[in-house]
Amino acid sequence: MKQPRAWQRMLSGRRLDLLDPTPVDIEIEDIAHGLAFVARWNGQTIGDWPYSVAEHSLLVEQIFRKSNPGEGARWQLAALLHDAPEYVIGDMISPVKAAVGPGYGTLDDRLTAAIHIRFGLPAVLPAAIKKAIKAADTVSAWLEAVHIAGFSTAEADKIFGKQAAQLIKGLSIELRPPVQVRAAFIARHAELLAKV
Repeated sequence: MKQPRAWQRMLSGRRLDLLDPTPVDIEIEDIAHGLAFVARWNGQTIGDWPYSVAEHSLLVEQIFRKSNPGEGARWQLAALLHDAPEYVIGDMISPVKAAVGPGYGTLDDRLTAAIHIRFGLPAVLPAAIKKAIKAADTVSAWLEAVHIAGFSTAEADKIFGKQAAQLIKGLSIELRPPVQVRAAFIARHAELLAKV
């Protein structure tokens, strides 16, 4: 019986095997392009452009940097790449991930490890760094929920937790065309990679 195809051709020409991804098949241009076209919140956001995973990743990295000033470029890069596997597997909302089951997590973990190794990060992040990135991700989710996804502050507080005023002060949600977001993501990646 023929095995189903489990690889995807990337615009760079790479062929990424989703079941056995290797760092050599990972290109930042493919990641940035894919993430710039993947909508967060299943596209249920206000504005003329979808709020992309690339834009979200830039915001999470900014929040991580703001809330962890002692952490260097290496872990800022990890924050920027925290949702990088979604360039090929999409952004599934939490209820869908729960319905799909543990297979989604295994696929995500394999892709994350290959991406991390490709850019000089450990395959598995230290627990404290992973927790700090998750905290920044939660702040971002709260901001997105309130500013572009139609949640009231009270509803966002209940789902994502009340956020510290000093963390969200001065932060904004940007909606830009995918080509601009892609360029911003690639530029920030290059800036951080040069410091790692």
